[in-house]
Amino acid sequence: MTEQATDSFEDWLRARVPPRGLRGKAAAVLEILLSQPRRASFGSAGELAQVAGVNVATVTRTAQALGFAGWPALQQELRARYLSSLSAGQVAAEHRGTGSPSSRSLRRDLDSLALLNRRLDEGVLATIAEAVAAAGRTVIVANGSYAAVGLALAHNARLAGYPVTAVANGDAELANTVAALGAGDVLVAISFWRLYESTVLAANVARSRGVRVFALTDAASPALAEAAEEVVMVPAEGEAFFPSLTAGMAVAQALVTQLAAVDPARTGASIEAAEAMWTRFGLLHRRPATPSPPPGPPGS
Repeated sequence: MTEQATDSFEDWLRARVPPRGLRGKAAAVLEILLSQPRRASFGSAGELAQVAGVNVATVTRTAQALGFAGWPALQQELRARYLSSLSAGQVAAEHRGTGSPSSRSLRRDLDSLALLNRRLDEGVLATIAEAVAAAGRTVIVANGSYAAVGLALAHNARLAGYPVTAVANGDAELANTVAALGAGDVLVAISFWRLYESTVLAANVARSRGVRVFALTDAASPALAEAAEEVVMVPAEGEAFFPSLTAGMAVAQALVTQLAAVDPARTGASIEAAEAMWTRFGLLHRRPATPSPPPGPPGS
């Protein structure tokens, strides 16, 4: 980790320490987290306990004292923050292992989906869906490869009958869009691995204008978390030098499914209207009917 990244990591972790601090064995665990971020990011609770000279229960209690449900939840964010401090080449080097790259990638995504399924707060998705349903306008901000998550979410939300647009990879367009937002609108910031400065700025400016802000991310940066009403933590670690979009797409799909359930009549009418327009524009390929074979001779 670079000196700047190390400082940022340490500042974030120390800011989570309760006002009275951590003492004794818990303090020893904290020092390992600060001094050995890679080991903490990839090692088991048992390994960390051994290095710190404590038992696994102490590791769990330390994670809880830092505001997490337990060690797995803390490690997920530790790993996301550790990886975000690395260059693309360094991230790729961290994931060299046995087996084919494609099979490792599939296993990683399966693990991420299982983790997401265990930890996702459905109540938060309901809150976001209801906010979007009530909003005059919703803007989704997403850059880089994970713009795909924002575009898919916006596309399906519009089909569900709601005025949702995505701004992807265009800072001038983003500035103009945020300038038009105000009270009664919603902004959803989607950012994995490394945060784009424009995404953080858009979230904070929108919040200052009375916009309800929500975030989908793998590491809750204080600058983004402070602007967001709710933060959905999404596992995004991949096997190569870029983040995986699989869990992010799953959250987008879950969110739009929740949105469609807010007002089924509105969504149904919107989909019917879209279907009619698809037909009018001749958008969808239709396979020609297969002619019936001629009848065979009698008795065949």
